[in-house]
Amino acid sequence: MTEIRAYLKENTPLLFDGAMGTCFASLPGRAGERCELANLTRPEEIAAIHRAYLDAGCRAVKTNTFTVGADIAQGQDGLARAIVEAACRLASDCAAPRGAYVFADIGPAPEEKGLCRAENYCRQADLFLAQGIRCFLAETLPHDEGIAELAQHIKSRCPDAFLIVSFAVSFDGMTRDGYPGETLFRRTAALDGVDAVGFNCVSGPHHLLEYIRRLDTDGATLSVMPNAGYPTVLGRRTVFQGTPDYFGRKLAQIAQAGASIVGGCCGTTPAHIAQAARALAAPQPFFSLPAQPVHSAESRPVPHANPLAEKLDSGQRVVAVELDPPADDDIDFFTDGIRTLRDAGADVITIADNPIGRPRADSSLLACKIKRELGVEPLPHLACRDRNLNATKALLLGLSIEHIHNVLLVTGDPVPTENRDEVKSVFNFNSRKLTRYVSGLNETVLRTPFRIFTALNLNVENFDVQLALAREKEAGGAAGFLTQPVLSRQALENLKRAREVLHGHILGGILPIVSHKNACFLRNEIAGIRICDEIVGLYAGKDRAEAEELAVRISARIAREIAPFTDGLYLMTPFKRTALMVRILNQLSLQTKNAQTR
Repeated sequence: MTEIRAYLKENTPLLFDGAMGTCFASLPGRAGERCELANLTRPEEIAAIHRAYLDAGCRAVKTNTFTVGADIAQGQDGLARAIVEAACRLASDCAAPRGAYVFADIGPAPEEKGLCRAENYCRQADLFLAQGIRCFLAETLPHDEGIAELAQHIKSRCPDAFLIVSFAVSFDGMTRDGYPGETLFRRTAALDGVDAVGFNCVSGPHHLLEYIRRLDTDGATLSVMPNAGYPTVLGRRTVFQGTPDYFGRKLAQIAQAGASIVGGCCGTTPAHIAQAARALAAPQPFFSLPAQPVHSAESRPVPHANPLAEKLDSGQRVVAVELDPPADDDIDFFTDGIRTLRDAGADVITIADNPIGRPRADSSLLACKIKRELGVEPLPHLACRDRNLNATKALLLGLSIEHIHNVLLVTGDPVPTENRDEVKSVFNFNSRKLTRYVSGLNETVLRTPFRIFTALNLNVENFDVQLALAREKEAGGAAGFLTQPVLSRQALENLKRAREVLHGHILGGILPIVSHKNACFLRNEIAGIRICDEIVGLYAGKDRAEAEELAVRISARIAREIAPFTDGLYLMTPFKRTALMVRILNQLSLQTKNAQTR
């Protein structure tokens, strides 16, 4: 058999097989069975599928082991070994008479406590190396975590091994974990021990063709294995309606566009691969690629202004005030409150996204309205709870069109228990993944990048974990943090630690307590808030006027204490009491003037 690197140098695209899972599930009575277990329970059926792909003309087959990483993550090493041994034997026995290559198929490794993804990948690699496998395909990946370690591990044990790394991107080039495919491609192609990089799954052949036409591979060996098309549901079955002849033509165009390694993913049957083999063998008509825009710093459109970002970047302190959106369609109080807060000195108005999981007017629509009609700089909260990836991108594009370029990204409060039978939460990702996703849009799509803010909880028991999450958000593109309220000495100490560790701007949270009852409720029933005994005790026996006076004094005192460790303040309006917030803003303004005259 020709060594695989020599084969690729012959300028003949290496054609892989298609989707083992699709073919196995199509067999009578097999739709509900786990495909990988069939290596042990139905080996003759798996071997028949391998042979069908080889008969169709593929020159490389994948072992039937895509989900073995889950077995290892669950501590079932014996089962993983048995599946791998059987899969390697079946694939090798079928491939050897045809002179085809056998690739160890490694799917995304789950993250489990005590076993990181890198270790999971390396354990899988050892199982394959023990069976004499020397070619590897890590596929359908949403990120590159653990891949550098995998590449180093394989090459340290088998220097002539061949490793393909393939990421799953949607038609816009983003993975489900929020990474731009172009960034992952570039990083992975630069790794020692990685021989080819590319894309598979999620997208059909047309969209992957369009995507790689815009991709600068910089000489890296490119692998592309699209789905047969996009799935639809017929009865109770999920099917792909992309026809074999269409797939074959598109795969030939993908090869002409620069892919040295091609094949099929979900929905691709031996018939699809047979058409691809014919199309690849036929003389290809020359076609010129359409000119693509070059997104260099010189050619990208001039971004719009971002007053909030400019003020923070110039070293000026910022005051953001949060006002909850209305629960009905009467917006008069909300807009009147915005005007009042603006006139009192608020730089930014933040708007929560369905706080505590209860529906209110959409924060993004309100942000557009107050920006356009009142000239106020908004900071809408954007939660992961209620939107999938498509809806999130559509919303962000709309915000940018409306010249709103600051967002606060939060995971979102869960839906209240009593509503869970009727309302289902949608969490495609958490705030860290959403941060990476928006950062990717900043790099690839948007004329004016979003300034990304995220939440920082100063009141958690284990603040080391919160800091680690915050640093991950910064690495993903977060430029600043709005903290939970500082109402205890421990929260202040945690804020000091955050200032030492984090690089982004920090707006310190201040929540005025308006009564003893309010203090007790917040301390006992609202997650993320800790109030010290001293503050709770101060409110005992106070009437409304006395409690508000106390709230002004305490808020002003906290503002002074946190000033050295923050770049501004994040004030939260309780119970629509904008008049109270005006008093606090006036007191803060007075403090600032007094400090400047000293």
